[in-house]
Order: sequence, then structure tokens, then C-alpha cells
Amino acid sequence: MPERKSYHHGNLRQALVEATAALIEEQGPQAFTLTEAARRAGVSAAAPYRHFKGREDLLEEVARQGFIEFAGRLEAAFDSGRPRALTAFLRMGQAYLDFAADRPGYYMAMFESGISIAGNADLATASGRAQGVLVTAAEALAMRLPPAERPPSRMVANHIWALSHGVVELFGRGRPGSRSPVSSSEMLESGAIIYLRGLGLISE
Repeated sequence: MPERKSYHHGNLRQALVEATAALIEEQGPQAFTLTEAARRAGVSAAAPYRHFKGREDLLEEVARQGFIEFAGRLEAAFDSGRPRALTAFLRMGQAYLDFAADRPGYYMAMFESGISIAGNADLATASGRAQGVLVTAAEALAMRLPPAERPPSRMVANHIWALSHGVVELFGRGRPGSRSPVSSSEMLESGAIIYLRGLGLISE
């Protein structure tokens, strides 16, 4: 029996990643199976094992690729803090929301699948790159304060990350306005400004 098209052209691995991301978007990160991913990719049930040890390995690769794209979007939005740090910081918030809306399957694999990021070196590197953009942005915002008064940049980055994720989960999905008359973008921006102002990172 000849190999099917996806594997014949040497792109089976990526076809399985994309098929899995689509399945996660439709069914959630816990529901998909390797057999379903293989069927969606147009290959036999045994074919995924040519590239992945099992379901978890495939899920981690979806998350890894998601983090790489996510980090790239954050970096482009921050744009080295131009024209000023606060503007760039708020642009990153919109980039976060846009990624969650544009790539839901990847987003869920990254943040809602229960995978162990620390247990996969490549995945941890990709995740760390994304977090690093937020840390750099927090450092840029803190430059206006004397060194002794600057809050820990990683703490600020983690708080903003948590705020962004909360807005996605509570207000960024479903029909706009179904949970709040305020858009998810406005929700995130106002929350970030209140938080940063409370730390003294931006002025009144």
C-alpha cells in the first residue's frame, strides 16, 4: 500500500501538529487522540509514531510551536519599546489577545493542556523566550524609578501574564459583549494601567 500524500512529501510531522491544533480547537486539549490526529492528517493510525513517542509528545510540540509564534508576536509588538515603553507594553497586551483569538488550538495546548513545560527543554526554551519579552518590557517601564524602588521585573511580567490569561478565559471567548459590555481589549488595558500605576511604573 503506497504512503499517503502527507508523508510522501515529507511533511507528516507538521501535518500532525496542525491537525492536532485543529482538533484541540474543536474538542479541547484533553479530548483528541493520536488516531484522530492521524485521520485528520490523512495517514494511518501507526504513522504518528514515526515522529512522536505518543500523544503527550505531540501535544508538547504543538505547544512549542505555539510559544515560538507567540514570542515572535510579542517581540514585534514591543518593538524595542518604541516610541515609548508604556505604548509598547500595551501593544503587547493586544498581541496576546490577538494570538489567543487567531490560534486557539495552539493557545489551549500551551496554557490549558496540563503539559509539563519544565520537563521538555525545547518547550521550556520557547516558553522562556515569550516570558522574556514581558520581563524586558517590565524593565523598560521601571527605568523611570530609582533602582531601589523598582519592583521585581519577573513578578510584574508574571502578574501581567496572569491578567492577560484571565481576560482571555473570562471575556475573550464567545460572542463579544456576552459577559461584559466592555471589550476584552479595554478590559486588559485598563487593568494593566491600574496595576502599573499602583506600582508607580507609570505616572498619573
